[in-house]
Order: sequence, then C-alpha cells, then structure tokens
Amino acid sequence: MRRLATSGAAGDVGEVAAPAADSSDCARGRSLSPWRLIDLCAICDTGVGAPSADWNSAPSGGARGRLNEAEELSSAWEVHLEPLEVTRSQGLGSRELGLVLRMARQQPPPWVHAAFLLFFLSLGGAIEIPMDPSIQNELTQPPTITKQSVKDHIVDPRDNILIECEAKGNPAPSFHWTRNSRFFNIAKDPRVSMRRRSGTLVIDFRSGGRPEEYEGEYQCFARNKFGTALSNRIRLQVSKSPLWPKENLDPVVVQEGAPLTLQCNPPPGLPSPVIFWMSSSMEPITQDKRVSQGHNGDLYFSNVMLQDMQTDYSCNARFHFTHTIQQKNPFTLKVLTNHPYNDSSLRNHPDMYSARGVAERTPSFMYPQGTSSSQMVLRGMDLLLECIASGVPTPDIAWYKKGGDLPSDKAKFENFNKALRITNVSEEDSGEYFCLASNKMGSIRHTISVRVKAAPYWLDEPKNLILAPGEDGRLVCRANGNPKPTVQWMVNGEPLQSAPPNPNREVAGDTIIFRDTQISSRAVYQCNTSNEHGYLLANAFVSVLDVPPRMLSPRNQFIRVILYNRTRLDCPFFGSPIPTLRWFKNGQGSNLDGGNYHVYENGSLEIKMIRKEDQGIYTCVATNILGKAENQVRLEVKDPTRIYRMPEDQVAKRGTTVQLECRVKHDPSLKLTVSWLKDDEPLYIGNRMKKEDDSLTIFGVAERDQGSYTCVASTELDQDLAKAYLTVLADQATPTNRLAALPKGRPDRPRDLELTDLAERSVRLTWIPGDDNNSPITDYVVQFEEDQFQPGVWHDHSKFPGSVNSAILQLSPYVNYQFRVIAVNEVGSSHPSLPSERYRTSGAPPESNPSDVKGEGTRKNNMEITWTPMNATSAFGPNLRYIVKWRRRETRETWNNVTVWGSRYVVGQTPVYVPYEIRVQAENDFGKAPEPDTVIGYSGEDYPRAAPTEVKIRVLNSTAISLQWNRVYSDTVQGQLREYRAYYWRESSLLKNLWVSQKRQQASFPGDRPRGVVSRLFPYSNYKLEMVVVNGRGDGPRSETKEFTTPEGVPSAPRRFRVRQPNLETINLEWDHPEHPNGILTGYTLKYVAFNGTKVGKQMVENFSPNQTKFSMQRADPVSRYRFTLSARTQVGSGEAVTEESPAPPNEAYTNNQADIATQGWFIGLMCAIALLVLILLIVCFIKRSRGGKYPVREKKDVPLGPEDPKEEDGSFDYSDEDNKPLQGSQTSLDGTIKQQESDDSLVDYGEGGEGQFNEDGSFIGQYTVKKDKEETEGNESSEATSPVNAIYSLA
Repeated sequence: MRRLATSGAAGDVGEVAAPAADSSDCARGRSLSPWRLIDLCAICDTGVGAPSADWNSAPSGGARGRLNEAEELSSAWEVHLEPLEVTRSQGLGSRELGLVLRMARQQPPPWVHAAFLLFFLSLGGAIEIPMDPSIQNELTQPPTITKQSVKDHIVDPRDNILIECEAKGNPAPSFHWTRNSRFFNIAKDPRVSMRRRSGTLVIDFRSGGRPEEYEGEYQCFARNKFGTALSNRIRLQVSKSPLWPKENLDPVVVQEGAPLTLQCNPPPGLPSPVIFWMSSSMEPITQDKRVSQGHNGDLYFSNVMLQDMQTDYSCNARFHFTHTIQQKNPFTLKVLTNHPYNDSSLRNHPDMYSARGVAERTPSFMYPQGTSSSQMVLRGMDLLLECIASGVPTPDIAWYKKGGDLPSDKAKFENFNKALRITNVSEEDSGEYFCLASNKMGSIRHTISVRVKAAPYWLDEPKNLILAPGEDGRLVCRANGNPKPTVQWMVNGEPLQSAPPNPNREVAGDTIIFRDTQISSRAVYQCNTSNEHGYLLANAFVSVLDVPPRMLSPRNQFIRVILYNRTRLDCPFFGSPIPTLRWFKNGQGSNLDGGNYHVYENGSLEIKMIRKEDQGIYTCVATNILGKAENQVRLEVKDPTRIYRMPEDQVAKRGTTVQLECRVKHDPSLKLTVSWLKDDEPLYIGNRMKKEDDSLTIFGVAERDQGSYTCVASTELDQDLAKAYLTVLADQATPTNRLAALPKGRPDRPRDLELTDLAERSVRLTWIPGDDNNSPITDYVVQFEEDQFQPGVWHDHSKFPGSVNSAILQLSPYVNYQFRVIAVNEVGSSHPSLPSERYRTSGAPPESNPSDVKGEGTRKNNMEITWTPMNATSAFGPNLRYIVKWRRRETRETWNNVTVWGSRYVVGQTPVYVPYEIRVQAENDFGKAPEPDTVIGYSGEDYPRAAPTEVKIRVLNSTAISLQWNRVYSDTVQGQLREYRAYYWRESSLLKNLWVSQKRQQASFPGDRPRGVVSRLFPYSNYKLEMVVVNGRGDGPRSETKEFTTPEGVPSAPRRFRVRQPNLETINLEWDHPEHPNGILTGYTLKYVAFNGTKVGKQMVENFSPNQTKFSMQRADPVSRYRFTLSARTQVGSGEAVTEESPAPPNEAYTNNQADIATQGWFIGLMCAIALLVLILLIVCFIKRSRGGKYPVREKKDVPLGPEDPKEEDGSFDYSDEDNKPLQGSQTSLDGTIKQQESDDSLVDYGEGGEGQFNEDGSFIGQYTVKKDKEETEGNESSEATSPVNAIYSLA
C-alpha cells in the first residue's frame, strides 16, 4: 500500500476552499486554484523582501517584495485588462509610488480589476481602471488611442473611405483631424462625416466625387481637459489598376538551346499586382527548373527547346482591390533547330540535347547580371535573393553564405532553388551570400552582399504613469534602429520645447523625470522616434489621483480552511496616496504580525500553520490621509481528510473474491466522497464488483482485474489517496474429468437475436448462446450500430455475465439501433452474432453539451473555439448544431453568439492575448441542451514587445557564466511567457591566429525567472550575448549586446598521439597540439611505466616545452611493454590526458606465459607425458626398421604404374620428377631427352648415404632406396640398411 500526495479541491459557491499547497506550485509562485481568497503558497525567502546578495541591480527590498507578490498573484489570477498602461517609477524619490491597489482571489470583476491596478502600478506594467461604476465615475483619465488605421492606408476606389480613430478617457474625449499637417475642417465637406462617440472618418462617394482628391496624410487628435493623444500619421492612398499599354509583339525567333527572357513590364499599380503567365487560351505555363518566372515577373528560359513553340506566352497582372486580371498581348516563339522533328521520345533521352544536336555550354547568369551585386533589407522583413542561369544542360542552383551556414530555421528555397527566402531578417543575417550555378560543363557563381537596416523598434516604449500627489516618476522612450533613430518629445501634440515651462519636469534625452507631481501635472506626452526607414509614435499620459481608501472585495467573507495548512488572507483595497493596512482578530488586540502571523507589504496576512484557535473573525483596516476603510473575513478551521486504514497489496487466485479496504476519517461537517481508480483511470463498477463506503469487493477475480487500485477520499476542501496492487494467479488445477482434458476453443457466436418489451428509452434483447467449446462463457458483450452519424461502425453498449441470455438495454433518444452479441471465454471472443432488427427511439432535446471546449488563438488577432462533437447517442434528435457564445472576460458586454454545424469557430479581430468566456451549447430540432459551463479561452499571442534589461554577467569559471536580468513587464509579453532565452556566440579567441566558429547558440531559462547559468563555453575566448523573452508566438526584441571574456582553462587532449617501435631498443612518440588549447600552452607532461604481464614498474615523468611534439626513449629490456599518458598544460593546470601502449614484441606471448605457466605442476606433468610418448614412438620405429620393412609408395604417385614401368620385386622404384613428365611413364632429363627406365638424378646423389627421404608439397612421400652405381648395387645386399638416424628422420 502506498499513500499518495494530498491535494485540494475547489470550494462551494460563495465560499472559498483553502487546501494544502504543493511545494512545486509554491516554487512557481502559483496557488492550486486561481480563484481563492486563501493563497497557500509560501513566499520564498529570496523572493519577497530579501533579494539575493549578488543581485546588484535589483531594486530595494521593499520594491522587490512587491514585485514577487504581484507576480505570484498575477499568476494565480487569470485576469486580463484593457490597455490602460501605467508605469511604476523606481528609485526617483524618497516616497513610495502613489496609487495603491490590492488584489484578492475572488471572482467579482470590479474589485478584481482594481486589485490589479495597484500591483501593476508597482511593477510598471499595463493596468486597467476598476470596472466598478463608482470608481469609474470618480477616476479621471487623459485620452488614450485604442484603435487607428494602419500607417499606409490603401483603399478601394469603389467603396467609401473609412479612416479609423477611437480613443477612451474620462471625461470622454473629443476628436479633430489634420490633413497634410493642416487642420481638416470636416464640417465644410458634405461627403465627410465623423462617427458618433468616435473619431473615425467616413468619406461617402454615393453622391459622386473622386476618391483621389482625398489622398494625403491624416492625423487624429483625441482631447479632453487632461490632455491630447495623437494617432499615427496615416497616409491615405487610393488603389490603382492601370490598363496595359497597347502594343504589337513580333514573333520571337531564337535558336534551340539558346537562353531567352520574355519581359512582362506590368503597369504600375497600387498595391503592386500579382504576376503570372498563361497562354492566350488561359492555360497555365508549366514551370520547372528550365522554364520559370522571376520575382520581377519576367519569364526565363535557361535554354529553349523545340516543344516551347507549342504554345504562346501571355503575362497576366491581378490587382488586389479591383479583383481584375489584365492580360498582355501574347508572345509567339519561333525556334530554329537542327532537328526539325519534335520527337517526344527524345524528351526522355538520357542525353536529350546531344540527341537533338544542341551544343552543350557552361552556365551564365541571366539575372542578376555580372559576378556581384548588393541588396538592402529592413529588419523583420523577408530577404529574397534570386539567381537565374542559362546553360546546356539546365544548370542546378545552390546557395551558400560566406563564413557561416544558412539559417536553417528561417531559410527556404523557392522557384526550383533559384530563389532563397530568409524570413524575419535580423542583423545576424547580413553578410555575403553567393549562388552557384553548375552543370556538367562547368560552374559560375554570383556574390550578393546583403546589408540589414532597421526602421525604429522599441526597446522601452513609454507607459502611462499614474502617481499620487507629491510623488516622483519618469517616462522612458528607448528605441533602436539602423541608422540610430532620433527621439522627439511632445506634450498634448505640441513640441516639448514650445510647451510652457514646468519646474517639476526634467528632460534627459530619452527620459522625462517628474518630481513632486501635482494635480496640475496631468498631460499626455508623445514620443516620436524616427530614422530614414520609418518612425514610431507612442502616447503615454501622466495622471495624478487623490483617492481615499476603499475596500474592493465583498464584505464579510466566509472562508473554510483545513487544519495545519498554510493560509494567506488578502484584503484588496484602493487608495491614493498608498494606504497602510493593519489586521486584527475578533475585533480586539494589537495588530497581527509576528509568530504564526506574517503581514506582507501588499497587505496580505499569512497564517503559517492553521490551528483550531486561529478560527475567528479577522478585520483589515486601510488608512491614508484622506480616511480609512475596513473589511472582515470569518475563518473556519476544518479537520483534514485522512485514510486511516489503507488498501493493501494482495495476491489472489483466479475466480476467488478480493476485498480492498479504505476507511476514512474526515470532518463531519464536510461531505465525503470515496471513489476508486484502476491503473490511474476511473474504475467502472461492474456487476462483479461492489463498492461500499469503506471497501471495494471484487467477485470472481479474473486476469483482467490485475493492476493498481487507488482509493480517493475527497471533500470539497481536500482529498487523500492510497494505492494497492492486486496480482491475479492463473488457476493451476489439474483436470479431474475427461471433459476438462478436452481441447478448449473460442465459443461459437450467439444466434437468434430478438427484441421485446419495446419502450421509449429501453428494449429487451434475448439471444440463444452458442457452443462454449469446452470453456465456460464468462461474459457477453452487446454492441450497437446506428445509421446516421457513423453507419457501419459498431460500438460497445454493455457487458453481461455469461450466465444470462436476456438483458434490458437502456437507449438514447433518436437513435436507429441494431444490436449484435459477442460471447467471451478464457480462450477469446466469438465471432459477432448476426445483427438484430432495427429499433428507432423517439427524439428529445440534448441532455449534455460538447466536451473539451477550448479557445486558443491561431493568429495574434483571432481566437479559434474548438470542441469535441457529440456522438449519435448524445445527439437525441435531428439537425444537431452548436450555439457558440463568447465575450471578453470581466466585462459587462453582451454575449456574442453564432450557430455552428461543425466543431470549430474562429472569432476575428480580437485584441492580443485577452481572456474570453466561452460557452458551447448543443441544440437539435427538439430543443436546447442545459446551459453549458463557462470555459476561459485566450485570443492569439503576438511577439513580445520588450527585451530584458539590466543584463549582468558574472563569470563563474572558464566554461560557465551566471546571468541576471530585470524581468519584462507582463503587459509587454503579449502572451504566455514561456522562457527567457540567451543567444550567445564566440566572437574570437584570445589566442592569435586561432579560427573559431561564430555560430550562434542559445540557452533557455523556462518560466518567469531573473537569473540563469550558461555553461559549455570555450575558455580563453571573447563572447557576445543577447537576451530575449519568448512567448508562444516567438522571440521578442533583443536586449543590448553584452560582451564578456572567459578565463584561461585547461587544454583538451593532444591530438594524434602515436607510439612507434622501429626496433627492439627504441620507442618513438609523436603528437599534435590540442584542438582546443583553452589558453596559452606552457608545456606537455608525459608519464610512462613499464609492465610485463601483471608486473608493473616505477612510473617515470617527463616535461616538455610547448613546441616539442616528439620524444624518443631507449627500452630497458626487449621484453617489457610501456604505457604512455600524455597531457598538455596551461597556467591553470593539466588538461585531458590521452593514453597509448607500445606495440607487443614478437615473443611477448611466450614471455608473458613462461613466467606464469612454466612453474605450474600441471604444465610440468604435461611436458613429461609428451616426452614419454615421443620416446615410445621412436622405439617402435627403431624396431620396425630393424626388421627390414619397406614403405611402398606406389599409391603416392599421381599416375599409376603402367606395365612398362620398371620396378623391383619388392615393390620399390626410383623417384622421378612427375611435375615435368610429358607422357605417362616417361621422365624428362636435364638435357631434354626422355628416359623410360630411371632417373639419373637420385636423392642419393645429394648425400653420402644411400638412403633418403623427400617431402614434396609439404607431404610425406616415403623413404626411397637409390643406388649410386648400378653395378655396385647389383653386387650388394639391399641398400636399406637399418639406421636409428633414418628412423628419426622418417618421423620428422
């Protein structure tokens, strides 16, 4: 048995549950539920009020504490607000920044929004004025532009012109426009009107007029008594689609195999038209590696073939706004050829050009011309490089970047590799690219120098600033670009230089500093940063509020918590200047702080461990110079839920009964629910199982019951879990009768299905079982098929014991059922029965709604709502459809709705990453399903707008650095923050003339964290590093490039360490310098030791200078081997070592073995036995020789003796060289004559004895008797005299 981790459950409506917090959730700064008044996560010591000692750039402890608390709360709350942006100043004055809001974990929108206002004020992020009408009416706000047309606004001349400008503020702003920097009097032009409560211009042409007369540059001004906000300068242009000039085109005459360019030259349109080529009969021109359209619209033929005459070629221009296509007069080709017949079989010829008599030639570039060119591209745009070449055969195009690789993550090839597109260009993409055109005749290249410039982009966009009277603040406007952009400040639309002087305001370049602000300081400031490639305009207002304290949460909250848990009570309030907050218990006593209580700077009260005596009424009081406000929370402590008798692991035989206990103790005032899981999935309680409050019983245990069983005891506040494992043993019983010994098989299929007792929502199904084939049937599985949603697909309906053959089936409305039955025994399943007759139930409204409802953005301005469609058994009627509703979360706007027949719907024109409430309700022709649950979805993410700031680098060692940075404000993330990412690259080595790869690498730091470690760096090198923040859309802008240098490290192992032994006296060592010196080499260390078998000599050490790469030594003896270990050194120490051994001497095996086995007793005995055996064999041979025996060798000859072969009576004969024998029975002499009788060249001629032995081909031939002198032989006895020497030779 195993007790599992205890977790909490959600509370009842109107009260908030407070279960135990998991440590991992606390580490992430999140509580288990996003909507609780009780925050169960402890505030980490290093995260609240006590920043790390090495965080030099961190704000003060108090500010840092508020930062972490706000982040913790904002991660627990999923509240997103409309963009009222407020910046929190840091370190500019002695007082804390003014406006105060506190946040609690409860869902009512008004005070939730107000709570966010306070926390994001202290963070400097985007905030939202609370939606409480009383607060809305009291809080004033300068104008803020919320919607405007794009900077380059191209309109369709056939439609009315719409120039958007919307703003918000309190009081509501008024609007006016300028055109070409002059006041635009709307009242004097009857065609121009402005929408009500908006600044959007509508220019109506229904009564006539030319849209071209209204082209120009427009700018919108939104004004109330607190300031003026400006829109971008909107350049209005009317779309143009001019006609193609009339022209007569002569036929184009070209030699087969020659290159050709057909120029399009479309008329200039606005925007530029889309170009494509077709024939005059509107058939598309087939394009391939040989024939393709360039980016400029021209059609290029790398080489012309005869089949190109089969069609004409017409350039077409499609204009976007008018949706018209204009066609140029077609080109007609006339191809001159040496092979006038257009034989289609030659197209697949392996050498098509030679077969047609076309001369092969090397490639040459058709576009661009020459060997080099240059191209400029703006940061963030797409870079398109193009190379089109001619040649025979058609050249292949390959792309390269000098000094590096193509960026594989954003580079793609187009137009049959003739174009290279690099998306989202950055500065690192600048450099020289070249295209290589090659065929079998040769290759050429064209180099393109790419320069990346940049229109201004934000590094630190100014944010709205809300202060209390007398406080300090600042507006920061930082942008980057290439060339460096200039910054111009304006106030209420006028240049700051011409504005009335303000002693409380100081301008320092890209920053405006405010000191001791007063109510009169309210205004809207504009920052305009520009260079030759574009501009950015941002509005940021300064608002000064003076508000008495006000409680934002519902009064008299009631909270239930679990004993011994850690709990945090929040008291959200609103006020300016910052109110102070104090807590009291039961309306008396001193301020709660210390001991078991801890009050954080945001006013939250933490109770570190809840006890029974902590039950009571808690009062929070907020006070500032304008007054005070208070609220109460009643806290009730409940006993925890605990399993005191847990299920135990069990082993059971198949067919027996098992009981798993689970006895629970819980608070009697809470409702207890006990459920079971099997293998971590909900357990289906079948008819073989019985669940009681304190146990689970399984009857007739089967093998499928084996697994883990988890008892889950839960209340509305907490839960406890315990797990046990059930092992099922197979029945090993021996058959006791003849039937049991028969072979078993799968059952036969059931038959004769019959439907009876037909009712509106049920039917009785009866069947006749098939033969069980000597294995009892354990289960029947009833399946159904319906013919509306998934005809032909069978689904499991229910399962019944093998002892029944009739069952009542519960049915769903409006399903045309037919059933079949499958029998199951221990061998397997039968074939399905034949289907029953069909039975259709009547319809009804759906009783459930679709599941898995989600809302996710696929683009930055949309949200895709998806769900799992309902199946046939849950449709309950015809024409199933879905009513999709959505609205912005925490707003009072009405629900948007649409009826959808599929399983998805896309909501367009949404703000970036805001929460939506979503409902999907099923409906059929009989009615609607019950009201669905509300699901929270989010619109699409956009790229982050800010980069981490104050990046600090601390070198840890030669291969690692520590990074610290200021986290970005949450409103700039524009999505879910995935990670911070560091891009770094090795700029150079501190060693001269050492080439290094400058390939960019990255290190990821998941989550919202302010520090990380980058490792695996190269020592003794110069590095550069940039930081970005990453959300689900991608990378944000890069931070300022930081440079750092890694210290010297130890070198890598020497390369190619070689040990050679030219002779038995000398050993030569050679090596190369390390691949990575990692510093300045100071030398090499060589350690070597002699060894012989298991004996090891004394280790010797040699030190060499850094330039020495060879060493020779004399061996001490010819038997021992040597083991060498070589390492390089720097001032830091020795690096990685490499080990080699000297080659083994030829007699090493003997040398190694003789010392080990020569002294072994078994070896001595074996040698004695072998010597005795050899002696016996010698004696036997000697005895046989003494008896005068001869060895007949006739069978050793390759050719049998013929009748003419001379032989002696004893069977011996003279030896002759059979390899040179031309004829059977003859022998060739040295003088070339053929002798029939005998050889003059006897073995005896080469020795003094008359006997000898010859071994031919390494095989034993025998012993031959040869007579030196024939006459002498005839007169003597047999020359085969017995001799011990001969006997020994015969054995050798």
